[in-house]
Amino acid sequence: MLAKAYSATPRGVDALFVTVEVDRIRAQQPSTTVVGLPDPAVREAKERIFSAIRHLGRQPEAANTVFNLAPADERKEGAALDLPMALAFLASAGYLPMDALEDRLLVGELSLEGRLQPVRGVLPIVLAARRHGVAEVILPRSNLAEGSVVSGIRVIGAGSLGEVVRYLRDGAAPEIDEPEGGEDHDTAAEPDLSDVVGQEQARRALEVAAAGGHHLLFMGPPGCGKSMLARRLPGILPPLESEEALQVTSVYSVSTRVPRPRGLLARRPFRAPHHTISNAALIGGGSSPQPGEVSLAHHGVLFLDELTEFRRDVLEGLRQPLEDRTVTVARAQATLTFPAAFQMVAAANPCPCGYLGDERRECVCTPPAVDRYRSRLSGPLLDRLDLQVTVPSVPWRELSRDRRGEASAEVAARVAAARRRARDRFGPGGPLSNGDMGSEAIREWAGPDDDGRRLLEHASRALGLSARAWHRILRVARTIADLADDDRVRAPHVAEAIAYRSLDRRAGLPPMGSLGVVK
Repeated sequence: MLAKAYSATPRGVDALFVTVEVDRIRAQQPSTTVVGLPDPAVREAKERIFSAIRHLGRQPEAANTVFNLAPADERKEGAALDLPMALAFLASAGYLPMDALEDRLLVGELSLEGRLQPVRGVLPIVLAARRHGVAEVILPRSNLAEGSVVSGIRVIGAGSLGEVVRYLRDGAAPEIDEPEGGEDHDTAAEPDLSDVVGQEQARRALEVAAAGGHHLLFMGPPGCGKSMLARRLPGILPPLESEEALQVTSVYSVSTRVPRPRGLLARRPFRAPHHTISNAALIGGGSSPQPGEVSLAHHGVLFLDELTEFRRDVLEGLRQPLEDRTVTVARAQATLTFPAAFQMVAAANPCPCGYLGDERRECVCTPPAVDRYRSRLSGPLLDRLDLQVTVPSVPWRELSRDRRGEASAEVAARVAAARRRARDRFGPGGPLSNGDMGSEAIREWAGPDDDGRRLLEHASRALGLSARAWHRILRVARTIADLADDDRVRAPHVAEAIAYRSLDRRAGLPPMGSLGVVK
């Protein structure tokens, strides 16, 4: 007897809908076949299924059984198909009515005794089920909090195959545990900017970066506070909006590199991979493609400490996601796209010994050594970092003062006001922030006044700026104008934006004071 059940498996941060067909023909020598491009975990499902069914007290008659997973030309991965395969088998054996499996999507891994184990990718699966008009999703109780964050669709959590069978056959609802709230809360407090002593220019750069969604590089000697500043960026960013939270949680839901979310993620992610990371781990990939650190930082912060210690090929792999805000991973079986709208903050020493330009310690590096060290960062990569800020050591007299800096909450209020101004200016469907403006938007919204244009032209000749660097200066100037509540980009805004391109400077640029910038 032929029976059907419906399920889905994660495909990137979306879902692939799967129709599970089971056909059984009586035979003295029973056999079981799984077709439809199953991976090893799916092929092994038959052992888990038959063991779980035996623990229900059922012993179907001997038969040749064929499981077909449609569409047949798409590879099926993971153990989420255990539950629909088991229920379709029970329906084909006459233990369940055929119509009990209609208009329901089923996901879950089975243990040998029939317990439902949690699976990855539940949030993308439930979101896709809602888009396709599915009435109900049945999933493991351990995934209920994650699946329940999606409104407009009925989500049922069950603890075992037996509970699901009784629910489908008799209408006996599984024992329902209330989801653990609607959000995956982290009780640890965000580090506060008030802990940072001195470093006024670096703090200002951090505020500008937050207000415009700009990428930022801090360069300075060890112990000057680069990492301390970077780790305080999430605390001054606006909270995640509901759609952003769904996107971030979807990435974490499908990844095997991070703990499974217990609900909707409430905070912007902060990822700080070690400099020994591989290209696949940072950008994404693998034989079964997984989101990398750039995707785990989606709508959050990617912090790369000791930037010059990362492998050159790894850093060059960042160029495309920094520009496109997505990562596409191509494999023989499929091409997957992961979101990567992250804000990058990097920290680096100015030279191999770390003390070039430091007032407290003498640099022992030769000029060729410094050149080789900095050449690890290519021009195209540096062009994509809107703000490049030199961070000096904090004098001892500053550290000894009994005072605190401005708190994150005060800075966050200014950042939120600047972002609201940008959002109102762009309107629906426009760029997410000033840092996302394209050339057309820059011409329309970030064109400087006459004095600002002359200043930028002079700086461009002196610094040899690329077209990309020119545009990024205007993006930053637009953000500085927003922080000043100014509708027009003016010369002081351009001058401050130029001052944040410290690695572009060379002989011929006037002193910062003559540009109207306070160092």
